[in-house]
Amino acid sequence: MNREKMLIRLSAVQFAMWEMRVYLDTHNGCPEAHKLYEKYTAEFNALKKEFEEKFGPITLGENNSDEWLKDPWPWDNDC
Repeated sequence: MNREKMLIRLSAVQFAMWEMRVYLDTHNGCPEAHKLYEKYTAEFNALKKEFEEKFGPITLGENNSDEWLKDPWPWDNDC
């Protein structure tokens, strides 16, 4: 999966995870909703890990946030 497709997939899974969280605010006793929330959370974490291994940190607060320093700067590339 390329970078753009991975970001789209991450966004979709994160949205589903957040929606399940909102649903659980009003339906806390629903075991199916808990399972779906756990499923989306696990999928999001796995996708995020895979993305960061391939493309670097996704947010500024990550432990390896200085990885961008190792990338070539725009003026280092030949046009």
